[in-house]
Amino acid sequence: MIQIKGVKKSFGGTEVLKGVSISVKKGEVVVILGPSGSGKTTLLRCINFLEKADCGELVIGGKTIKFEHATKKEILTVRRQTAMVFQNYNLFSNKTALENVMEGLVTAQKMTKAEAKKIAVNELDKVGLSGKYHAYPAQLSGGQQQRVGIARAVALNPEVILFDEPTSALDPELVGEVLSVMRKVALDGVTMVVVTHEMSFASDIADHVIFMDGGVIVEEGTPREIFTDPKEERTKQFLDRILNKFSYTI
Repeated sequence: MIQIKGVKKSFGGTEVLKGVSISVKKGEVVVILGPSGSGKTTLLRCINFLEKADCGELVIGGKTIKFEHATKKEILTVRRQTAMVFQNYNLFSNKTALENVMEGLVTAQKMTKAEAKKIAVNELDKVGLSGKYHAYPAQLSGGQQQRVGIARAVALNPEVILFDEPTSALDPELVGEVLSVMRKVALDGVTMVVVTHEMSFASDIADHVIFMDGGVIVEEGTPREIFTDPKEERTKQFLDRILNKFSYTI
């Protein structure tokens, strides 16, 4: 189990996270919903120490780490136990798809290149990129680049993969291919925390849904509870706006 307890984070005088706590069971898919500025991405970045939280605790791998006092060694340990899939792919532009997936295995996990290559090939095959091992990011579509990013994350075999709106930078016709790969990853039992606006994905795949607004958790529950019977008025407003966004009268 991974636990985040009482996380607070401010930027200047603005409090972005106001004591957020979540628990994620092994193999669980937790989806975080909320409007822009609600603190979703900041929460993920704090978990992975891409941002340093002002206070709170992270429990991972049986160890408790206080965010504000984390040592370099503890941060490195957390980063070896987590992986992140970013909005804008974050691939090395001068490395091929194969090399991008191999990079973390060789540098962070100290595998030999032969070992890393075997794993990288396997993960790229799983995401449907068996013909793109030697392609550079500039030669790949946005959807293909994001699939490389997912393969890179899964290859590390982390305790949890954090997905930060992984389809938000994609053209609409490419969203489906990335969501399909994420569904496969979820069905393989990988622990996932996903920030997304893809309601259908959240409804189909999530074990637990969290709705955030204003730096706090407004409501959480199963997909059925959140999508069909939300208790909080703010949750209802958000879902009505999102779900009706593409409804037109002709």
